[in-house]
Amino acid sequence: MREPAILLKSVPVAPSLRRVLYALALLLAVPVTAVARPATGPVAEAWETVQNYHEDLTRLDRARDRLESEVARTPTLDALLLLAWMHLVWADHRAHTTEAKLTSYARGRDVARRAIELAPQSPDAHLWYAANVGRWAVTKGKLRAAFLLSTLKEEIQTVLALDPNHVPGISLAGSIFLETPRLLGGDVARAEGYLRRALTLDPRFTRARVELARCLIERRRYDDAREELKRVIDEREPTYVADWVVEHRPAARQLLEEIRAR
Repeated sequence: MREPAILLKSVPVAPSLRRVLYALALLLAVPVTAVARPATGPVAEAWETVQNYHEDLTRLDRARDRLESEVARTPTLDALLLLAWMHLVWADHRAHTTEAKLTSYARGRDVARRAIELAPQSPDAHLWYAANVGRWAVTKGKLRAAFLLSTLKEEIQTVLALDPNHVPGISLAGSIFLETPRLLGGDVARAEGYLRRALTLDPRFTRARVELARCLIERRRYDDAREELKRVIDEREPTYVADWVVEHRPAARQLLEEIRAR
């Protein structure tokens, strides 16, 4: 699978920690599920960009800047959540230097913290806070496995306590158990359980289906994995089209190629 674009190669980390960092990278594809489609204005524009960023990545620049202005005037929860996401995805896809990435992740972290202060019971606010904190730490190269796992687990526990049916949170919990080394609490069987639950709630959430296939590959259930990967490739109504186009369908094709002879 293609390594996520978060400068993992530039950070000297042990192989076991690298696996944990991969789980954090999955947060990029977690959508802002609490934000309803706004009618007009900068928040509506940002919402459209979130849904369709695969069509033109340069749209992220204008949507981010307009959303910053909107938050300065009226820091609603919807605007804060979208801006926290926008800074993370902008850093991944548009920033051309490490410093620019760090600045954007830090801004996304601060915005997500404001969202938590405004709405402590918002699961998405906690999710985006963890995402930006972790990505900043990975890029900075000052991450420790214990810190990362503690932050991720605490925030995911909060998300699922607030909303037990939060599909992105359930899926992320599965990814964490899949990617964490066994000595640090990893559990492939438990990961599979989380991912199947996410797909029961939303069968078209293609991120969870790719991760389920990876669980099956870990367990050497290659025929089952192939079936899940083909479902991702053949999906015609993915819950999040942009994520499917940019990440999930290419990942499924690559995984199918990797297990072709197994």
